[in-house]
Amino acid sequence: MVIHKPVLLKESIERLNLKSESIAVDATLGGGGHSIGMLNIIGRSGKLVGIDQDTVAVENFRQKNSADNVILVKDNFANLKNVLTEFGPPAGGEKVDAILADLGYSSMQLEDTGIGMSFLQDAPLDMRLDRDGKLSAKAVVNTYSQGELSRLIKNFGEERFASIIAKRIVDARKKKEIETTTDLVEIINTAIPEKFKHGKLHPATKTFQALRIEVNHELEVLEKFIPQAIEALNPGGRLAIISFHSLEDRIVKDIFRTHARGCICPADFPICQCGQMAKVKIITKKPVEPSVEEIAENPRSRSAKLRVCEKL
Repeated sequence: MVIHKPVLLKESIERLNLKSESIAVDATLGGGGHSIGMLNIIGRSGKLVGIDQDTVAVENFRQKNSADNVILVKDNFANLKNVLTEFGPPAGGEKVDAILADLGYSSMQLEDTGIGMSFLQDAPLDMRLDRDGKLSAKAVVNTYSQGELSRLIKNFGEERFASIIAKRIVDARKKKEIETTTDLVEIINTAIPEKFKHGKLHPATKTFQALRIEVNHELEVLEKFIPQAIEALNPGGRLAIISFHSLEDRIVKDIFRTHARGCICPADFPICQCGQMAKVKIITKKPVEPSVEEIAENPRSRSAKLRVCEKL
């Protein structure tokens, strides 16, 4: 049985400043660990909206938590405003007190042999969190041009050997369609020089990251989500986001800073002309990272970074 361990659970829940009557949103339900943490504080007098594009994640949580103060929605968190308009408590209400988004994958998702998120086991090369999504990892590796693959792996995976990996993928698929995670891992292994295969990261880590980002449009939906989340908060409400690689963290940091900035007029303007007002204050001046103890217990948490802002 797969046991999911929510990352930075104590740190994120504490910084959300939840109260017994709070209306909270878990924008990335996943294994449900953070939602349980929220429910333990808000209790029966609070409300929780749980969102996930993965039908399995939503149904698994529904089976264990059917309380009438829990609303579960199968959707992408990029559609947060629409979700809260339709389902948010009170009926049709959009304003909430706390929103949390854990951008990582749950243990169940990583070990689901039906979608092939992980390079550690043989599975179909799919990677779609939304099973109704049109683009799969198999389609990407078998149809994208060599140049497209190289740019994808370099930009989304920050992989130094992207061009070589892309060439090997194109060479391999001329002989046989690339169908499984094992097929792809074997191809990647031929492209990585031997002396770079024994570091902290598996040779396939960055390429798989790039494919997951592409298939699930992860950076695009994150950029759409954050402004909606800030807008959806009541004054004093907080948004907490846990990221797992530099591309995500940079987006979170930059958007938080943009919304925390007031007037952007030139310093020599005697009177503000832009009218821009700060919308949030940043609670975490530096990202919160897992403790040594948490990393030892859950190695998947090692790259996690938590950033929190508060609505003004």
